[in-house]
Amino acid sequence: MRSKGWGVLIAGPRAGARVTRSARNMAHLYGWLLLLPAAALLALFTHYPALGTIYHSFYSTPRANRPSVYVGLDNYQSMVEDPVFWQAVTNNLIFCIGTIPASIALALLMAVWVNGKIRGRGLLRTAFFTPTILPMIAVANIWMFFYTPDYGLIDQIRGLFGLPGFNWLGTRNTALWCLIVVTVWKEAGFFMIFYLAALQQIPPDLSEAAAIEGSSRWYFFRRVTFPLLMPTTLFVLVNAVINSFRMVDHVVVMTRGGPDNATSLLLFHIYEVGFKFWDVGYAAALTVVLLAVLALVALGQFFALDRRIHYR
Repeated sequence: MRSKGWGVLIAGPRAGARVTRSARNMAHLYGWLLLLPAAALLALFTHYPALGTIYHSFYSTPRANRPSVYVGLDNYQSMVEDPVFWQAVTNNLIFCIGTIPASIALALLMAVWVNGKIRGRGLLRTAFFTPTILPMIAVANIWMFFYTPDYGLIDQIRGLFGLPGFNWLGTRNTALWCLIVVTVWKEAGFFMIFYLAALQQIPPDLSEAAAIEGSSRWYFFRRVTFPLLMPTTLFVLVNAVINSFRMVDHVVVMTRGGPDNATSLLLFHIYEVGFKFWDVGYAAALTVVLLAVLALVALGQFFALDRRIHYR
């Protein structure tokens, strides 16, 4: 009886450990089952197409009387020798330089403005955010009315000062900058929402203490507010970079890449190669390069800036 009692005492902790381990495994299994639908959709519509694009970039475009064959790096070599590709890359870099800093700065300015206690604050927030909810095609058509030579709003205002009409979207020196203005106008309100949410998370005690110490508003913003907004700035920056490389709607509606490829961005070039010229092999190679550039930029931003902007 004593040995049996000792056996129960010895087996008790082991049985409890087995029950705990079994419960932990069931909890892990339950968690993975909850993630399975989202993971399946992500793999089906993101990872599988990306791997398929990499695979097709090494093959030629199939034709009616000629199947697709392995061509190795020929599509990438054609990319290096393609002047339209390099023109699109140059345009995209100018587009990034023109849209990213301007949209982030404007979004921060609008967020600081509507975060204060001013009359009509709700109306201002709505007005700033309205361009974000408009469809891109509608935005492009609105701004095409602004840029129309002689009859557009801009030339109507210029006419009041005796200035002649100007073809804004038909001139190489101005067409790309017209697209930049449209993009900044549409995206600044979207980024403003993130800055506004971050500003509302800053404790008001900090501003009160700074006011007691006699600090000016600009000094408080530069030394306290803006550093605390850096995590939000990193998030906004990554989204702004991605948006600047995936812009295609405005180009299709407003310029179609013209004049003379002056507004042909990288994604629009991929669209033309894949759906207009039906060279899916070359389009796949262009897409791989675009994905690689975006991945490197995003990783560089997170690993290079993330440690410097989060405060512990």
